[in-house]
Amino acid sequence: MNLAPRIQEIHPFRVMELLARARALQAQGHDIIHLEVGEPDFPTPAPVLEAAQRFFVEHGGHVPYTPTAGLPALREAIADYYARRFGVTVSPERILVTTGASAALTLILAAATHPGDGWLIPDPGYPCNRHLVRTFEGQTHSIPVDAADNFQPTVAHVEQLWRANTRGLMLATPSNPTGTVLTLAQIAALAEAVRARGGLLIVDEIYQGLNYDGEACTALSVAPDAFIINSFSKYFGMTGWRLGWLVAPEGWAPHLEKLAQHLYICAPTPAQYAALAALSEDTRPLLEARREQLLRRRNVFAKALFSSGLILDAPPQGAFYLYADAAPFTDDTQQLAADLLEQAHVACTPGIDFGEHRTQTRLRFAYATDEARLQEAAERIARVLQSR
Repeated sequence: MNLAPRIQEIHPFRVMELLARARALQAQGHDIIHLEVGEPDFPTPAPVLEAAQRFFVEHGGHVPYTPTAGLPALREAIADYYARRFGVTVSPERILVTTGASAALTLILAAATHPGDGWLIPDPGYPCNRHLVRTFEGQTHSIPVDAADNFQPTVAHVEQLWRANTRGLMLATPSNPTGTVLTLAQIAALAEAVRARGGLLIVDEIYQGLNYDGEACTALSVAPDAFIINSFSKYFGMTGWRLGWLVAPEGWAPHLEKLAQHLYICAPTPAQYAALAALSEDTRPLLEARREQLLRRRNVFAKALFSSGLILDAPPQGAFYLYADAAPFTDDTQQLAADLLEQAHVACTPGIDFGEHRTQTRLRFAYATDEARLQEAAERIARVLQSR
């Protein structure tokens, strides 16, 4: 097998091995509490399901392609969403509907990355980002972020780490795995630092809306020349529908659309019709009730989990993750995650899935399950830690 060299450098999620083992234990009858998967446990909102059902009825079972950039009505609805919720004017022509947020990032990197270009990416951060950069023959320039930086890049990082071949900076707010956020002032300063160096800015906002310590915002308010990535998966509860979008800077959309024509033709048609209901103001109270429920889960789980001796040194302000420091117990959280699964029947993600900077003592817990299960998970984890 003559694989391309890039394939050897792209690592699978280590947590997938844990997930396979968790499923095997479940099949044996063990009660596994899943805190490893970044997916809300809520069903698809009823108005979204009803919109999808109407689509099938009204189209008599025909499911045609849509325009590659997305249904015009959906692109307009997304533009209206920015205006209504954030007071930002965006032309629908700058919006492309994509097959999940991953496709949005794929399009951007395919269009913008020359062989050998470097992208500044926070470490820890979502692992697919660095692997997609490698897929397009780019390089990752890791930004070592810590609790002191709220696990977010700073202007000082940009000034220190920018190189001659650096193409741009990638941000995520709220972030995965830490749940931390950037303020608009911080985004504006980072955007100016990148702009001054002739670079590009990509902002991942897929957890936008799942904000707990302040109002949700968009980088478009202060960086209209940034690439913005978003998704219907998290706040809107449509993970398996595989639908996202991107907002491109002026002049980029036709080139991104051309790439999309060849990569996937268009995003799933039923999902696009369903998403029109997701953006409706009638659906928002349901989504906000879910956000408030996640906030309660965060507070309950954080209090219970960190009484066990794990350290939370940068409290999450968004998403649905706790990024815990297990240094008092181990310097190998891959092994600790395995132990928690085998001994406590709690599945979580080892920090090394998210990078290399001080990740060996970190664990990520997704609190996307009900409060009683979270409380029980914390108690099980505490018993294992107390025995070490």
